[in-house]
Amino acid sequence: MYSPEQENISTTSSTKVPVKYGELIVLGYNGSLPNGDRGRRKSRFALFKRPKSNGVKPSTVHIACSPQAAKAISNKDQHSVSYTLSRAQTVVVEYTQDSNADMFQIGRSTESPIDFVVTDTVAGSQSNADTQSVQSTISRFACRIMCQRTPPYTARIYAAGFDSSKNIFLGEKAAKWKTPDAQMDGLTTNGVLVMHPRTGFTQDSKPGVWREISVCGHVFTLRETRSAQQRGKMVEAESQELVDGSLVDLCGATLLWRTAEGLSRTPTLKHLEALRQEINAARPQCPVGFNTLAFPSMRRKDTPDEKQPWVYLQCGHVHGYHDWGNHREEREGRQRECPMCRAKGPYVPLWLGCEAGFYLDAAPPTHAFNPCGHVCSEKTAAFWSQIPLPHGTHTFHAACPFCAQQLSGEQGFVRLIFQGPLD
Repeated sequence: MYSPEQENISTTSSTKVPVKYGELIVLGYNGSLPNGDRGRRKSRFALFKRPKSNGVKPSTVHIACSPQAAKAISNKDQHSVSYTLSRAQTVVVEYTQDSNADMFQIGRSTESPIDFVVTDTVAGSQSNADTQSVQSTISRFACRIMCQRTPPYTARIYAAGFDSSKNIFLGEKAAKWKTPDAQMDGLTTNGVLVMHPRTGFTQDSKPGVWREISVCGHVFTLRETRSAQQRGKMVEAESQELVDGSLVDLCGATLLWRTAEGLSRTPTLKHLEALRQEINAARPQCPVGFNTLAFPSMRRKDTPDEKQPWVYLQCGHVHGYHDWGNHREEREGRQRECPMCRAKGPYVPLWLGCEAGFYLDAAPPTHAFNPCGHVCSEKTAAFWSQIPLPHGTHTFHAACPFCAQQLSGEQGFVRLIFQGPLD
């Protein structure tokens, strides 16, 4: 039934379609931002080969500059990174054009150098109003990705992005150091963390280890806490190269990197819609009300209707919404008893996971995350339930990729048990 759709595949210049390097997808959104995608602020950002390269690479190092001299160098019409060692001494590294690379910048700032504007993800939020009161921990110029303009189009990530003056400033308090080859390097305040899955983003994927990426793209073990002064140990055997399924955490939002090749093997929205219609065509019934259940269309993904399937998360039995066993003490504790097996637990509406980029395979949506009720394939649910995602400054927990809610229960997900029609 499923065949990879051409809409996901980058093609060569002979067809005048730009080459796609890959896409960044923000975890916690089910296909779009709560109030819709607008301009550079959206839940998914595609990186295409630019008509003209804008990549940069380090060139001249100016050591022992006074702040005035550092400012003069930084004011030149070229990119530079300034490392403030003390009030009297700054090291400035000038960057020169790299015609073999395209640069893409990600951060909270809406200034023009930022290609993809990312704001803090609030778990389970349904509108931007839910997110406004949170003080952001995402850097204004969080990170940059360099994509090679020739095959295999390698994407490399670096901490920090250049501002409107083409500068990166690491102040006195930022972790910074001189490298053995007389270069400078450093870490941003809250850091840029990366995790590469083992065996790629496939049905056999297993979580990798979270690492921190430096301004120059070197890989380090994590600091004791997110913004600690002391850097971790350098991990020379590991790379800053992004692979299909790499996760990038900006301390407030986590991004999933999907390569163009990986996306070509991923189910499309058309495929997910076909699966939705297939489930509905089987006419699953509520065992109590005997009414036919149906997943609503993907456009209506946050307001339950009367045909909406609900699930008892303790056992997985799917019902329509009803008041059976809705005792007051249970209502207050949000626990409900399943009429089929008497298991007690949360009773929630089911929602189809609509962000196709989070799926590991094209299998039917048979499992739901606990406690949010987002539905996807078994392999997809099993994978995300194993991934420890950074939360706050020093904790990690598994979360639903479609809404960012922390997973609960023994596995973090449940197999759905539908009842077919009686006729």
